[in-house]
Amino acid sequence: MTRPRVLILHSPGTNRDAETLRALELAGAEVEIAHVRDVRAGSVSLVGCRAVVLPGGFGYGDALGAGVLQALDLTTWLQDAVGTFVGRGGRVLGICNGFQTLVKSGLLDDGCEPAKPGNRAVTLTHNERGHFECRWVHMAPAADCAADWLRGLSMPIFCPVAHGEGRFLTRGSDTLNHLAAQGRIALRYVQADGGAAAGSYPHNPNGSAGDVAGICSPDGLVVGFMPHPEDHLLSRHSPVPVPVDAMGFRLFEAFVEAL
Repeated sequence: MTRPRVLILHSPGTNRDAETLRALELAGAEVEIAHVRDVRAGSVSLVGCRAVVLPGGFGYGDALGAGVLQALDLTTWLQDAVGTFVGRGGRVLGICNGFQTLVKSGLLDDGCEPAKPGNRAVTLTHNERGHFECRWVHMAPAADCAADWLRGLSMPIFCPVAHGEGRFLTRGSDTLNHLAAQGRIALRYVQADGGAAAGSYPHNPNGSAGDVAGICSPDGLVVGFMPHPEDHLLSRHSPVPVPVDAMGFRLFEAFVEAL
């Protein structure tokens, strides 16, 4: 069986690309890491790719805020390429800094609420407690998530978070409700047994509205989330024993199976 081709985009400051490559390869994909400048120059093409992944790290040193300068790459010379890619059914996955980039580029902001003037409808900002969070958490897909590959996960995924700006906020409760009604909430922070985090710390590590750990586009082709499942590929990576289906690797398996 042909292994689906996946392209990982690297930019200055990216530091989780090797782990993400390993996760995708173990899941059955053919993976290439490419610098964004090579995609811009045309020496690396998105043609033939089934998915593009924006891994975690500190893109461009997080100058101007997490994911902001990296987002400028997507909203200028990469916007058309990525838009065309998604338009023909390609999938995009953003992890941590990659999620921040997708949100701040507008690729995950469009249609988050009925048209209103003003700034973006959703954002990722400084953690509620005002410090960097590095801890293990559980996240589970929303039952009606538009990203069908996430709905196949049988139990919450156990993996770390490592971020200072991971708090998901919306313009208001109407926006959050609109996202839920559209199936745009991809993953929520939960307790170990799958029960709602209900905003409680440390189950919800950053104070995200609605316990949101990740969102997706209306068609489910673009998905972003804050936790790092690429840090839990083997049982020995976990601080405590968990079932195989709760390992971060299971998320990558589901993603590649959908390609």
